[in-house]
Amino acid sequence: MANEDLSASERYARAKVKQSAPSYNSFLELLDFALDPFQEQACHALAKGKGVLVAAPTGAGKTIVGEFAIHLAIEKNQKVFYTTPIKALSNQKYAELVARYGPDRVGLLTGDTNTNSDAQIVVMTTEVLRNMIYANSDSLIELGYVVMDEVHYLADRFRGAVWEEVILHLPKDVKLVSLSATVSNAEEFGAWLEEVRGDTEIVVSEHRPVPLDQHVLFGDELMELFAAGSKNQRVNAELVQKHSSKLRIPLGKYTKGKKPKGELDRRFSRIPKISKPEVVEILEDNDLLPAIFFIFSRVGCDAAVRACHQYGVRLTTREEQQEIRYLVEQKTASIADEDLATLGYFEWLSGLERGVAAHHAGMLPAFKEVVEELFLRKLVRVVFATETLALGINMPARTVVLERLDKFNGESRVQITPGEYTQLTGRAGRRGIDTLGHSVIQWSGNLDPASVAGLASKRSYPLISPFKPTANMAVNLIEAFGRKRAREVLETSFAQFQADRSVVGLAKGIREKQISLDGYAKSMECHLGDFFAYSSIRRELSDIEKLLSSTRTRAERGKDIRQTKGRSEHERKLAELKVRMKTHPCHLCSHREAHSRWAERWWQLHRETQAILDQIEGRTNLVASTFDKI
Repeated sequence: MANEDLSASERYARAKVKQSAPSYNSFLELLDFALDPFQEQACHALAKGKGVLVAAPTGAGKTIVGEFAIHLAIEKNQKVFYTTPIKALSNQKYAELVARYGPDRVGLLTGDTNTNSDAQIVVMTTEVLRNMIYANSDSLIELGYVVMDEVHYLADRFRGAVWEEVILHLPKDVKLVSLSATVSNAEEFGAWLEEVRGDTEIVVSEHRPVPLDQHVLFGDELMELFAAGSKNQRVNAELVQKHSSKLRIPLGKYTKGKKPKGELDRRFSRIPKISKPEVVEILEDNDLLPAIFFIFSRVGCDAAVRACHQYGVRLTTREEQQEIRYLVEQKTASIADEDLATLGYFEWLSGLERGVAAHHAGMLPAFKEVVEELFLRKLVRVVFATETLALGINMPARTVVLERLDKFNGESRVQITPGEYTQLTGRAGRRGIDTLGHSVIQWSGNLDPASVAGLASKRSYPLISPFKPTANMAVNLIEAFGRKRAREVLETSFAQFQADRSVVGLAKGIREKQISLDGYAKSMECHLGDFFAYSSIRRELSDIEKLLSSTRTRAERGKDIRQTKGRSEHERKLAELKVRMKTHPCHLCSHREAHSRWAERWWQLHRETQAILDQIEGRTNLVASTFDKI
């Protein structure tokens, strides 16, 4: 709406907003699109000096909030770090920011790359930031903001602890921007962030910009997973019927009559499994390209590309093939010919020219970047990828295909979780291009329609901390903070918070009281000697005087030889303490009583602190006790 179309009161209100949020408005001027309500809410919170947790579906535009944090840091002449869980995502974000701000202003730090690390904006993997914190790096000086992309990675049982370590140890004046997939306990996670980081606004959006239509590929037949028009996402009855009928086969010749005829036996499923090139053909026939085909194996991804080549799959025109070859030759010009041959360059190029490619961590980074660019330019139409591609890399497709719903987790084959399913299918649907995104599950006899429907309909999942101290973590913590402080940090972990939210609050109170105790100790310092030792003598003397007064009262009520003997011992101790007090150097200090008042405050707060410590000790779960054992 143009400004002249507004009423006087509306123009005044808009001017008031612009005046109160100049940083926000200067950021909007850089954009060529309007922000969604959740993006506006998060940006306004940042502009007010708060931290933010943004939980929204994949592809909803969470990263715009991180970009606003960068804008604020530049305006304030502060540093900003943008962290990601994987190198590929760091590389992509670095390229985006260089395109916007120039190479002099942006740096990149990953396990094997160090580019312009002193820049105002630095993109890095989360482990790099964790290591900086432990090393007390000078790079943390003047750091104003940290953006943690894919912060729900905190739930990863192998690497998730790194995210908690960063959140807990990052200097408290640094504003944290946490970007997460939709999780069902965002409020709980946000409450923990509020406890350990200070004022944090929780922004949740469950709106998926491009709706998802979910299918199954039953043999060579593409079917809907859910019944048409089903508001409660009821499983497609035709799928249930087909699944049951295909599993019912005569078992006699296989089992020698050991089971009743007609009994279900998934070992001998008649559901046909079609090849990957055939799946690509079906997707093309149904106008479902471009597509990402998730295969939980690097070897499987490469084999799928070879299968498409052997089958004769070709998804590109002659002009597109020439464009692909030109771009590939440009991007790989710096690689020696003999190295290209070793890397399987010609086989890789042949696949690209057919519109087919693999994408996984085992590939040369330059090769992966070429695949990403060609896919975004719609020249590569099918990518066979491992699940790392689902972690925020900007490669949205019209369709996502899942070859199977289980994977090897390093120990055994396990079903993928609702969170993993949501993350994978989140790549389906290109905002501004597609009216619908599509997911396709290749059906097999070991799948159950009701279970698959349950997995696919659960659009959010809880974020559960797997945080557990390791020997390496313990060494780093103790070296950086000392044993006592390290233990206090562990007591404020999200794992501990979920086990007992009250302990986190108590532990935070301990840290605040410790700051006050340090201040009181500073105020009672005496130039003549150790006033803390002097105050300890006075305190012990006062305690004995109270005890003697109490025993005197009891003695007046009735004689007791034991009380008389005890009194004599206390009186001797009292006399000794009086001598020690009067001969202590601080006894002659002209500011003795002022110091004493600070000492009394210290002792009072010390008692309160100790009482809280006793409560924590009684409630502490395995997080801190595991650290103690290490």
